[in-house]
Amino acid sequence: MTRDVFLRCLDADFNNLRAAAVDLSKPVPSCPGWTVDDLVGHVAHVYLHKVETMRRGALPKPWPPEPTGEKTLALLDRAYTELVAEFAERPDDQPCPTWYEPDQTVGFWVRRMAQETVIHRVDAELAANLPISRIPAELADDGIAEVLEVFLSYATRQWPEDFGDLLRANGNRAVMVSAGGARWLVRLDHGSVEIAPETAGQAVAQVSGGPHDVLLWLWRRVGDSAVRVEGDATAIGRLRALLEAATQ
Repeated sequence: MTRDVFLRCLDADFNNLRAAAVDLSKPVPSCPGWTVDDLVGHVAHVYLHKVETMRRGALPKPWPPEPTGEKTLALLDRAYTELVAEFAERPDDQPCPTWYEPDQTVGFWVRRMAQETVIHRVDAELAANLPISRIPAELADDGIAEVLEVFLSYATRQWPEDFGDLLRANGNRAVMVSAGGARWLVRLDHGSVEIAPETAGQAVAQVSGGPHDVLLWLWRRVGDSAVRVEGDATAIGRLRALLEAATQ
């Protein structure tokens, strides 16, 4: 995806999130323990964290900052305005610290904020009992690749301690994730998760569907009924548990 597409998606999803955040007291079913007010505050601080990272050239610590006394919706509006202003001043290839060692550029955060916002826009819609707006196929395909490769595979290699016994119990199994014309073979090998070419091994299970539904399944915003789940239920359950650990 190009930067322009990411930024257009980011803007559309921010505005949809903002429009859905009417009753701040309502619980967010996809984020247990959160209200809409918590969700809005979280997104605002995620944006401001990226603003400070770009301005300082370093990940800000400690974080979050001391409360400013702003209402959460006002904080969200300010944070978004500052975020898009920082993006406008910096090319994608400008060096910038990130938590993903292979990509230390502003472009990583442009992509990440578009993907962060679309998932939390869905959270706001679920909380407001609104229909979930369709995620454009291009954004959803990119989001599937991101959550599998950046959140799941990279994290199991970089921070295996976060996954406890899940990695030790994997065994040599693979699940095929299929969305539209794209396919990812997720190998649940001992000690880490590898995203391999689909010819690299035989899948014992498959999760398939449209890009919108598969992305939301991977982020645990919809259940199995939203996609087609076939094959070894244990392998599917293992993938689901690993995704939960990777995306908390």
